Amino acid sequence: MKTILIIEDEVETRNVFLKCLEFEGFQAYGAKNGTEGIELAKSKSPDLIVCDIFMPDMDGYSVLEFLRRSPQTSAIPFIFLTAKVTMEDLRHGMQLGADDYLTKPCTVEQFLAAITTRLKRYEEVIKAQEISKKDTASSVNSQTEDSEDLKFSFPKSGGLRPVFEFIEANYTRPLKLKDVALEAGYSSAYLTTLVQKKTGKTVKQWIIERRMVCARNLLQKTKEPVAKVAELSGYLDAGYFTNQFRKIHGVSPLVWRKKNVF
Repeated sequence: MKTILIIEDEVETRNVFLKCLEFEGFQAYGAKNGTEGIELAKSKSPDLIVCDIFMPDMDGYSVLEFLRRSPQTSAIPFIFLTAKVTMEDLRHGMQLGADDYLTKPCTVEQFLAAITTRLKRYEEVIKAQEISKKDTASSVNSQTEDSEDLKFSFPKSGGLRPVFEFIEANYTRPLKLKDVALEAGYSSAYLTTLVQKKTGKTVKQWIIERRMVCARNLLQKTKEPVAKVAELSGYLDAGYFTNQFRKIHGVSPLVWRKKNVF
């Protein structure tokens, strides 16, 4: 049974959503404000969170930012609920790591469809990560030329372990240097210098490298279209993914797939 957390300060709206979810067979929890929502997210570990943006004590952006900084809650799919939304609001929410938006008032069908879609996408992401990890591990003893493209491991540096664990848990969603720095407890500037000095690469380069390993595994081991591979590897824009893939590998994702699928 999937668990859904609703963070909404309007009692009537919150209750309607909770009853709807329970009727559809979900385990549903409700929180009347952001603070209570964060506590429930930590204690219940829901499969998905729906959160209003404009609330009195803590707005939805602050809730999302807090949850994304904690390894315990960072990967939970998150849908914003709002009565009004501008392009600036959308951009801000997506940059923080929101997965979707629902505009109030919305129908029960729209509400359930958004939840179903996000849960399905999350399952696809988990599957993609499992494929990547499985093939990376199995490639260790492989001597084939293409297996080198599927290997990956972060540097074994005790001081940087929280940094790389956070990247591993979050590379499939929008991820910025400041997010990683907050998790590690450093300023962005200091973390940049530290990682560069100890590994010879920047935080951004490590994120890209991890995403590319995931993409190569998906291209070789699945029949997912390039747009889906991009999404599952952490890229919202398939065109940008293709350009970055070509820049790193010298060929497009489709050409790489043709050369490496046997």
